[in-house]
Amino acid sequence: MSGPSHVKDVLIESRQQLVEYLSSGARERDDWRIGTEHEKFGFRVDDLRPPTFDGERGIEALLKGLVQFGWTPVEEHGRVIALTRDDASVSLEPAGQLELSGAPLATLHETCREASTHLREVRAVAEPMGLGFLGMGFQPKWRRDEMPWMPKGRYRIMREYMPKVGTLGLDMMTRTCTVQVNLDVGSEADMVKKFRVSLALQPVATALFADSPFTEGQPNGFLSYRSHIWTDTDNDRSGLLDFVFEDGFGYERYVDYLLDVPMYFIYREGEASGQNYIDASGQSFRDYMAGKLPARPGQLPTLQDWADHTTTAFPEVRLKKYLEMRGADAGPWNRICALPAFWTGLLYDDTALDAAWDLVKDFSLAEIHALRDGVPRQALKLPFRGGTVLDLARRAVQISAHGLARRARLNGNGSDESIFLGPLMELVEAGETPAERKLALFHGVWGGNIDPVFREFAY
Repeated sequence: MSGPSHVKDVLIESRQQLVEYLSSGARERDDWRIGTEHEKFGFRVDDLRPPTFDGERGIEALLKGLVQFGWTPVEEHGRVIALTRDDASVSLEPAGQLELSGAPLATLHETCREASTHLREVRAVAEPMGLGFLGMGFQPKWRRDEMPWMPKGRYRIMREYMPKVGTLGLDMMTRTCTVQVNLDVGSEADMVKKFRVSLALQPVATALFADSPFTEGQPNGFLSYRSHIWTDTDNDRSGLLDFVFEDGFGYERYVDYLLDVPMYFIYREGEASGQNYIDASGQSFRDYMAGKLPARPGQLPTLQDWADHTTTAFPEVRLKKYLEMRGADAGPWNRICALPAFWTGLLYDDTALDAAWDLVKDFSLAEIHALRDGVPRQALKLPFRGGTVLDLARRAVQISAHGLARRARLNGNGSDESIFLGPLMELVEAGETPAERKLALFHGVWGGNIDPVFREFAY
C-alpha cells in the first residue's frame, strides 16, 4: 500500500485538474520505465511467528539496520516506518509485510538487479536477528488475530473501516502479499489499449502466479486465496472495472470512477491533534470538492489529497499517472523478476500489444468475470472456450517473450530480457502452478505439516 503522496499542494478548483493530473503521466516511448514492487512475510526463525514492530527483533530494528546501506529513514511520530534511497522505498504493510517499491528503471535487467540487491541487504540484517522472509500470496500458518499491527495512521483508519464494507478486508491487510509492476503510457489512446489488454489478461497472471493454497496450516481449497480475498474486501474500490471496455473510456471516465470511490483519509503534516491522518472513511471526494466534507467542513481539497485518493482504489489494474498490474501472488526471487517481464513484454512492444489485443478483444464481459471468479480456485485448469486458462497463459507468455526479444535490451552476456520469463515458460510447459507444487509437498514429504515451507521457500 502506498504512503502519502508528495505533489504540488495546489487547491483543486475544477474536475479538469483531476483529469490533467492523471494524463500528465504520459511519456515518450524512450522515457518509459519499469517499476517493480514486491511484498514478503517476515518470520522469526526459531518459532516462525511474524515479528512485531518493537523490540530487538522487531521490524523497526530491521529498518534501522538497513540504514547502513544508504537508506534514509522516514518517521511517523518518532518511529521509523519506511526508508528511501534515490527513487526507491522500503515500507511496511499493515502486519509488517516488508515491501520494496522499486525505482522506475529502463530495463528488466536493472529491476532484477535492484530486487536482488534489496533481498541481499535484507538478509544481511535479518539473519543476525534470527529473522527470515517468505514470498507467498497468503500467510500460510498464522491466524489473523496472531498478526501484529504496524503503528501507521493510515492503517488505523482502514482497520476500523474494513469490517464495515466486507468480511475479508482485515485479512487483505494483514495476511496477503503481492508482486506488481508499474508501467508507463504514451498517450490517452495508448493508456486505453493497455488498460483493456491488461485488465482482460489479469486473471491469466493470477493463475500463473497462484501461490496461496494454505490458511492456518491447512489447504484452503484455493490456489490463489489472496485473489479470493479481494472478492469480499470492499467492492466499492476493488474488482474488475467493466467501464474500461466501454466506448469512450479515457481519463475522464476514470476520474468519475475515482470520485465515486469512498475516501479513507486526508493527510496533513503537523496537525494539532497529533494525528497526521484525518479520518474521512466512507465520505465523498465530490463533497470535498464542494467544501462539504464532514471531516473538513468548508475546506477544499488539494492535488496532494487527490494523489492520495488515487492510491485508495484497489481494482485489478489501477491507473495513477501510470498503470499498475495488481493480480499476482508474491513468490520467490525469480518470479519477482518474471512478473514485470510478463507485462513489459506484452505492453511495451507494439507488435506484442496488438497480438495481445487480438487475443482478448472478443472476450465478453461475462467471460472476463468468469475468468476472474474461477482462477482463484482452479488457476490454469479453469475451463475456457473449449480449452483451459493454461492455453491462454501459454499464448500470453509466448507473445510476451517475442515482445521482449524485439525490445532487444541486452545484458552484459548478450541476453535479452526474455530470460526472466524462464520460470513462466517452465510453468506453462508443466501445466502446474506454484500452489499445486506446494500442496503436493504438503501431502507428501511434509507429512501434512506447513512449517517446512518457511525453511524451503525462504529468500
